[in-house]
Amino acid sequence: MANSNAKGDRRERELVNALDEAGFAVMRAPASGSATERELPDVLTGDGENFYAIEAKSSAGDPIYLTGEEVEALLFFARNFGAKPRIGVRFDREDWFFFHPGDLYTTDGGNYRVKKETAIAEGTDFAEFVGHSEKVTLDEVGDDGPDQAVLDVLSAFERDDLSKEEAAKMLE
Repeated sequence: MANSNAKGDRRERELVNALDEAGFAVMRAPASGSATERELPDVLTGDGENFYAIEAKSSAGDPIYLTGEEVEALLFFARNFGAKPRIGVRFDREDWFFFHPGDLYTTDGGNYRVKKETAIAEGTDFAEFVGHSEKVTLDEVGDDGPDQAVLDVLSAFERDDLSKEEAAKMLE
C-alpha cells in the first residue's frame, strides 16, 4: 500500500508541476485530508479566470474507482470554495484526463469508475484543460453544425463550466 501511496503522491506532484508550467497558480493539499478532519481535494488551481478543485487518481491500467464519499466531499468543497470540481485521472503511459464528477460512470453501489478507454475517448486532455487546445473526437469531425455548438455551450453551462453571461455571449 505504501508503494501505491508513493506513486499517487508522485503523480500528484507531477500534475502540480505541469499546471505550474502551464501558468496556473497551484497548491497541493496536505496529505489530501489526513492532516485535517476536513476532506480536501488533492489539488487547487486557477489561472485568474478558471478555478478548479481536483481529486487526482492514477492507475497502471485498471479502472480507477472513487467512493461516493470522495466525490461528495469534492463537490461540497468546490461549491463552497467557488471552484469547478474535477476528477483528474492518469493511467501509465498516458497523459492526464479530466472529468466533471457528473460525467463519470456510477456503479450500482454508488461509487464512481473511470476506465482507461473512457478517459482517452471522453476525457478532457491536459492541453485542453489548461486552454492550449480543443480536443476534437472522430465523432465530431464533419459534425460541427450550429446545433452541436449550442448544445456544447449549454452542456458547459449545466456543468458550471460557464457563467450565464459567458454562455449568452458565446451564443450571440
